Amino acid sequence: MSVILATAGLDDKIRFWEAPSGICSRLLRYADSQVNCLEITTDKQYLAAGGNPHIRLFEINNSSNQNPILSLEGHSGNVTSLGFQRNGRYLYSGSEDGTVKIWDLRSPTYSRSFDAKGGVNSVALHPNQAEIISGDQNGSVKIFDLGSSKCISDVVPHSRSPSTSSNGRVAIQSVDISDDARILVAANNHAEVFAWVPSAGVSTSTATGEAGGGLPEVYFRAHPPGAYLLRARISPDCRTLATTGSDGTARTFDTATWRQTRALERHGGWVRDAAFSADSSYLVTAGGDRSALLWNLRTGAPVRRYADHDYAVTCVALNDSST
Repeated sequence: MSVILATAGLDDKIRFWEAPSGICSRLLRYADSQVNCLEITTDKQYLAAGGNPHIRLFEINNSSNQNPILSLEGHSGNVTSLGFQRNGRYLYSGSEDGTVKIWDLRSPTYSRSFDAKGGVNSVALHPNQAEIISGDQNGSVKIFDLGSSKCISDVVPHSRSPSTSSNGRVAIQSVDISDDARILVAANNHAEVFAWVPSAGVSTSTATGEAGGGLPEVYFRAHPPGAYLLRARISPDCRTLATTGSDGTARTFDTATWRQTRALERHGGWVRDAAFSADSSYLVTAGGDRSALLWNLRTGAPVRRYADHDYAVTCVALNDSST
């Protein structure tokens, strides 16, 4: 299959779509809980889905098997974020139980666990495949070194929102790092975005500052005051940041100027997740209006709506890479 597009949500179902037609081509049932996050392996063979508190791995190209081929047990709370290492052999995850875990997919149990000291809302893997970045409910951005199994950086971006408590801490809702490792973004649930832009040769931990130090090079509010931010994603070409919010919009920003380029406004509820196409020209968004939308980012127009879910769509995964 050249394009793999999957959505999931509060109806405990995962749907695969024919992207051009908008037809649901396959339905999987995710027993026991809602689905919080989805990720597709680079080779398009497997889909990982995170729920409460388990992670399940499904075959993509075997439509006769509706059951997971692997269930990963070890988290004790909602799995909020996950992803694969480049070769697809390892999976990483973050959970509201306050841990970041690494899983060898040849085993149903985790191989390593890091204590984030607060519920984890988002995790991202550094392109060097050697560092995991997390954003947590205590307002911290942490970087864990996979070689030493240590936290090598712990930064609290201080909120400038007038409704913030005196310590400036607001839950970090989403973290991401660009494929060229030159931009690290953390966004809190007040829709404030903090970005570090390391110079060439500077490690991620040095750029953010060691153990609570360091200030972001860029700060802006992505959505209007009072709106919550749900997700922040950097495009594969590293030129665009997309954010999603409770104001019913997804917004895009130029990472060279950090100015808003698009406001995508066709969802009828919270926009909870987003995924870029491989060429960065399209964006798929997941909405509380029980649908996902495919957007042409050159025009800002919706191209297709995927609308068979019974309840809110919480997450989306897209792999249309030709490699």
